[in-house]
Amino acid sequence: MDLDVSPALTIPASELGWRFSRSSGPGGQHVNTSDSRAELFWNVAGSAVLSDEQRERLLARLGRRLVAGVITVAASEERSQLRNREIAMRKLAAIVAAALAPDAPNRRATKPTQGSKRRHYAAKVHRSATKALRRRPPGD
Repeated sequence: MDLDVSPALTIPASELGWRFSRSSGPGGQHVNTSDSRAELFWNVAGSAVLSDEQRERLLARLGRRLVAGVITVAASEERSQLRNREIAMRKLAAIVAAALAPDAPNRRATKPTQGSKRRHYAAKVHRSATKALRRRPPGD
């Protein structure tokens, strides 16, 4: 089953790999007998569906998650292997979509207004007076 990341990007099932193992999650004795944990892996560096710009962006942004150009996502939240497969596919799609998203605009630094400076100073004076009332009077 192909993985739809965005309207512009669909990862074909032939590029996705699966590995299954025993899960440590819920399931009682069932956990000991079934391979319900699902690991989904995708070779970003060798993918044919990515443009050069997309590949560079993914390799740069996912650098610490990649092992030899391959990203791996695991899911063991559910008792069912099928549901864990669906969760793993959603996780991978979200990670890739976030990595391909454009950068947020740079924040433009602003200065505090005169009114906010006055209010800040008035609050400090008020707080100081409150604490001064808690002190022991001089001469005691």
